[in-house]
Amino acid sequence: MFSIFKNFNTKKPGFTILDVVVVVIVVGFFAVLIIPGLISGPSRARDASRKSDLRVIKASLENYYNETGTYPTKLAGLELGATPFIKKVPKDPKTGSEYTYTTTGSPPSSFVLEAVLENKNDQDLKALGSDPAKGIYQLNSTN
Repeated sequence: MFSIFKNFNTKKPGFTILDVVVVVIVVGFFAVLIIPGLISGPSRARDASRKSDLRVIKASLENYYNETGTYPTKLAGLELGATPFIKKVPKDPKTGSEYTYTTTGSPPSSFVLEAVLENKNDQDLKALGSDPAKGIYQLNSTN
């Protein structure tokens, strides 16, 4: 039997334009959700490193204080002596500069450690003494 509609009923393998449009829309939707998180990832990792560095420095400063009764005037003082309190004082992971360290009193009886975070919305910026507007994360002496 011969039919005029025989060629119209057979499906050829492949994608229709509608299939392609749907896939492009779905991929675009997921890209909009995922890409911002990937872009901010490295800065969040550096911020985590900065906060960890400050905690390590603070612990070393407190140990120094417990043994000497005073804080060093500079962070480099932690590396000195026969038994240094820290092998090497950590520096900012992006700039390589030292963290801000200020002391009060003579001899120093308290200190403030500061680091500038890249993510101004970091939840730890709401900590006591920190300045969220400028992204400054602070740790203070406990003595």
